Amino acid sequence: MHYYILLGSNIGNSKAYIEKAKFLLSKEVTIDLSSSLYRTAPWGETKQDYFINQVLQISTGTKPTELMSQIESIETILGKQKTSRYGPRTIDIDILLSGDKIISENNLYVPHPRMHKRAFTLIPLDEIASDVYHPKLNKTISELLAECQDESEVIKIL
Repeated sequence: MHYYILLGSNIGNSKAYIEKAKFLLSKEVTIDLSSSLYRTAPWGETKQDYFINQVLQISTGTKPTELMSQIESIETILGKQKTSRYGPRTIDIDILLSGDKIISENNLYVPHPRMHKRAFTLIPLDEIASDVYHPKLNKTISELLAECQDESEVIKIL
């Protein structure tokens, strides 16, 4: 099964945290595609450092809840400490999409409930999955990006 996931970091060497997360993920899943890296303005809690974000398309036979457990383990290994909902973090990994599945169980909500409102998510996702449909909104990622009203800074860096 294909999943799209978002990686983000804004503490320490963010690029290194993204690379470490990808390395650890690659032990559990196949990374099929990677977007560019983007420097993005913080969302929600704006008085913090900018983030580095990247979207990955991954493949795995793992169920969504098991994948979420693997992700949480990687976040713990990389020192994630959630101080506030939108606060700074060494690494944050979110499942954005899981094919056409709609999941709402055990604190896992897929598609990600706010992805269509966030430029820092849609821009890198559009780079690798512009024609993929959001199963709840029945629009492509490209269409969602065109409609997105978030004007936060998102700059391709690599």
